[in-house]
Amino acid sequence: MKQHRPKILVVDDDPAMRRLVSKWLECDGYPVEQAMDGVEALTAIETTCPDMLITDWNMPRMDGMELCERVRRLRLANYVYILFLTVRSDQNELVKGLDVGADEFLSKPINREELLARVRAGERIVSLERRLSQMARTDELTGLRTRRSFHDIFDKEWERSSRRHLPLSCVMIDIDFFKRINDNHGHQFGDQIIQLIGEHLESSCRASDTVARYGGEEFCVLLPETSEQEAALWAERTRAGLAALRIPLDDDYLHVTCSLGVAQRSDETPTPHDLIDRADQALVCAKQSGRDRAVQFNSMCEAGSSDLQDAAQTRDLLARVTAGEVMTPLIACLNEDQTVGCAAEFFLRSRINSIPVISRTGHLVGMLSEKDLLAAMLSIECWRMPVRDVMKPNVIWYSEDAPIRKIYEFLCRVTIRRVVIVRDAHPVGTISRGTLLRWFRNLVLHSGRVPDERHFGNDHSSISKGRPYLMDTAKELQRQAVALENAISNEANHSTCAVGPATRMQELIEDLFAHSREAHDMSDRAGMLQLWALEKGTQRP
Repeated sequence: MKQHRPKILVVDDDPAMRRLVSKWLECDGYPVEQAMDGVEALTAIETTCPDMLITDWNMPRMDGMELCERVRRLRLANYVYILFLTVRSDQNELVKGLDVGADEFLSKPINREELLARVRAGERIVSLERRLSQMARTDELTGLRTRRSFHDIFDKEWERSSRRHLPLSCVMIDIDFFKRINDNHGHQFGDQIIQLIGEHLESSCRASDTVARYGGEEFCVLLPETSEQEAALWAERTRAGLAALRIPLDDDYLHVTCSLGVAQRSDETPTPHDLIDRADQALVCAKQSGRDRAVQFNSMCEAGSSDLQDAAQTRDLLARVTAGEVMTPLIACLNEDQTVGCAAEFFLRSRINSIPVISRTGHLVGMLSEKDLLAAMLSIECWRMPVRDVMKPNVIWYSEDAPIRKIYEFLCRVTIRRVVIVRDAHPVGTISRGTLLRWFRNLVLHSGRVPDERHFGNDHSSISKGRPYLMDTAKELQRQAVALENAISNEANHSTCAVGPATRMQELIEDLFAHSREAHDMSDRAGMLQLWALEKGTQRP
């Protein structure tokens, strides 16, 4: 293997001396560049950083002392070993030179053998620094970039993207069920998995891309001049390639999958940290919606983000509470075989904007929203398309017995509006930020520790508790049902006048679900009542 020789920059205002020193070094196999003074040398160093700098002390415009001091202030790709050529022998001058950053001195007139010996001594230091720098920049297990060196590259690419208005995307990758692999097959086998995935990621990237082991079983890939859509295509190809790997294990093979989150820089991502955070949000959604998939940040529901409160502030409220106790029970689901036309009719009648989609066996398979239907409204034929062709298969779901704290932290962390709650893979409810707010409000009302009622306006019924509150809500629901029926009977434009009472009834029913611990027992009756009310609002008398 050919030895890497350090690149040397020779700086001297005397052309004869500069050519002589350069000739000696080139004859010994060193690549050499020349500069006539400190100003020219500084420009060359900023453009292509050398490994060693051999400079005269006395030069016009910028002398060796100032050049050395300026070089040491620069943020360079590697350490530059500095050798001074000087006729000075005063001890104070040499000490001053060492203080500003010189590594070695060589007195004039120069002896060829002494020059080459001091350069070889410097070469050993440069080689050691290069090895240490390489160790600091690369992960020992995979040979990929470390998290710290990745961020150094990220900052430079971010600046280039800003300056030239180029797209920049980031992909976060996490090995699915990696703890299970370590527990079942040992950490040594787990390390082999990490190495194989690192090799596959690196081979899947361009020379301009950067792959890093971000931590544990997590990787991060930076894709310059790449839009989110292009990054998503790369992520999907990479996911499929990783899933197809056959990893030898005893007399069999093991298949490992990964989840990926994709995000592109936009006006709403002011820093590199924000872009990584968005890719991480998409990764969380990929894992929570079933793993072995790539999720784009922009495909997630648009909503304002929220900062997570200090866990200590909510520990008492969220302790030992499960998703089933907080969720809003589902009134209905769509079947994946139903048509887009049926789904549109359902949305118009129920006045909801999204609904879980189930298979023929009742298992959760997707989520359909009004936005998905709008995207399908391109032709009359689309009206007869099955729902499965337009729904989103990446559904964020939690089991009914999942701790509510876990869902609370998730909804505070990402921009998803709601999650689906399942029992034995069958959807039974949903939890949104509004669900959590309503649950919190009702919890305060039940506790009796209610602030001054001026905070709640003049509605004195709002501060009632327990069964009286449920009775008041039920009576109000009955009054709204009567008001709805009267409005439909008496008004010419019954569709318009039905909106107010129907909306109020929906709010009251959702409040009953969240407020009552017996929500499951009453969900069927309440659901039937809501559907009846909605039918009243859309049928002519």
